[in-house]
Amino acid sequence: MLLEGRVIIVTGAALGLGRTYARRLASEGAKLTLADVADLAKTTSLCETEGAEVLPLRVDVSSEEDTLAMARQTHERFGRIDGLLNNAGITTRHGLEAKSLMDVDMGMWDRVFAVNTRGTFLGIRAVYPYMREQGSGTIVNVSSGSTLRISRAPDAINAQYVASKSAITGITRAVARELGQYNINVVTVAPGSTTSDTEEALSADEAYPEPEASLLRRGVPDDLAGVMAFLFTDDARFISGQMILVNGGREVW
Repeated sequence: MLLEGRVIIVTGAALGLGRTYARRLASEGAKLTLADVADLAKTTSLCETEGAEVLPLRVDVSSEEDTLAMARQTHERFGRIDGLLNNAGITTRHGLEAKSLMDVDMGMWDRVFAVNTRGTFLGIRAVYPYMREQGSGTIVNVSSGSTLRISRAPDAINAQYVASKSAITGITRAVARELGQYNINVVTVAPGSTTSDTEEALSADEAYPEPEASLLRRGVPDDLAGVMAFLFTDDARFISGQMILVNGGREVW
């Protein structure tokens, strides 16, 4: 119960990795606000089964009104905000297709940046006043190992996604000093290749081979969930402004 009594907001919590992160934080004793535009019923049930107190909210992270309401309602319900996991994002799993330079639809480009980048920034702005007043907090922003990877095949070309995720690392670095004076940690986690939503039951022993990784396998959700939980504990209180790669050694930093 490393997070007992702590209040953490998880965006993009309805499906996939977001659900895995939320359930792990719940198992460590955190009280959770779950935020998503999709149905949160299953994630809520799983977290409550772990014994967590849960506040599910419909939130479009690209909306300043929604993110402000998310922070306000969390504080009203729990009395504090100890953590924010900025996980919401548009990926290939949400229908984002890899496109070569001249084929990128600029409407989709704007939507990807609205959710992935603007959403991350708005989430930080929403929780910041509460963390500043209480004198502590941790914000974890989810980027991607693809920001360090030179495209190796035509289907790896996805400038809109890679650019939006690169900007998240920049946001972390830009705000870490300003928030640090109030004892607020800001960290980027950059996952590597990870099994899909429908393959969450895979264990590390069952994961697909990944010949480009030092550990020779593809990641599974639990490989990331433990790192996320750790970053919200006191053991990580001196980590800020950094990008942490969780990728089995595929890219190194």
